[in-house]
Amino acid sequence: MEFTKEKYNDVLVEVVNLERATLKEAEQFKKVLTADIEEGNKNLVVDLNRCEFIDSTFLGALVVSLKKATALGGDLKLVGFQPAVHSMFELTRLHRVFEAFRSREDAIASFN
Repeated sequence: MEFTKEKYNDVLVEVVNLERATLKEAEQFKKVLTADIEEGNKNLVVDLNRCEFIDSTFLGALVVSLKKATALGGDLKLVGFQPAVHSMFELTRLHRVFEAFRSREDAIASFN
């Protein structure tokens, strides 16, 4: 499975099980996150530990989902940047938009 969910109280963790997160998967991922939010999950953590590469379309899916979550009073936070993914977030300056954490536990705890 490309994406798996794990629930921790009122925080939903969406795990991206891809080495390369690209255009091919971005639309499906956006649909997954939109469905999560529409089901009432407004506090989201996206775990990117397995991603070695992420492209701009996948970043776009994250931005759209962040806007939807914050519009409902929630947030979308990230965890697990590999070096190339970290570089992409800095290059696009999205590291200023998203809150990122080293561990899933820290990301989950940040909602309390």
